[in-house]
Amino acid sequence: MSIEAISKEEVNSVFKKLKQETEAAGYHLNPDEEVTKELIEGLLVNEKRYGYWACPCRLAEGKKEVDLDIICPCDYRDPDLHDYGTCFCGLYVTGEIVEGKKKVKPIPERRPPFEERNKTNHHLTTAEKLGSLSYPVWRCKVCGYLCARDGPPEVCPICKARRERFEKFIP
Repeated sequence: MSIEAISKEEVNSVFKKLKQETEAAGYHLNPDEEVTKELIEGLLVNEKRYGYWACPCRLAEGKKEVDLDIICPCDYRDPDLHDYGTCFCGLYVTGEIVEGKKKVKPIPERRPPFEERNKTNHHLTTAEKLGSLSYPVWRCKVCGYLCARDGPPEVCPICKARRERFEKFIP
C-alpha cells in the first residue's frame, strides 16, 4: 500500500492543535520542536496507514483492537511520565523537562509482550477483578477523576488540580 507524503503544513497544523489541547489538559509536549514534529509526522503516517494514531516508536499490528494500548496518547504515557519524565517515544514530557530541570533520556519499553497483553480474566467477578488490580486507583479530591496507575498524574486532566490533591482510592 502506498502512503502519500505528509506535508509540513499538515504537521504544523496538528502540532499547533495538539500543543493547545495538551497544555489545556495539564500535559506538555517535548520542548524540542523538531523532534516533536517528527513524532507527529509518524503519527500521521500511521493514521493514513492504519486509520488511527499508533505510536510511531512501536510496531503496530494494524488491527485497532490489538493496538488500543499504543494509540496516542498510549496507556503507558502517564506511568512513563511519572517514572522517567517522558513517555516512551518522547512526545510527552513533564514540567521538569520543559523547565530544563531534567533531561529527556531513553526509557525502557513498558508494553508487555503480545501474549501477556492478551490474557483475559472475563471469568472473574467484579470484586475479584478489583482485588487483582495491577495498579492502585487514584482519586482527585477536587473533581472525583479516577485513574489507575502507580502514582497520581502531575495535573488532573479534568480540573487541573496538582498531584498533591489526589488520594489513593483503591489500594
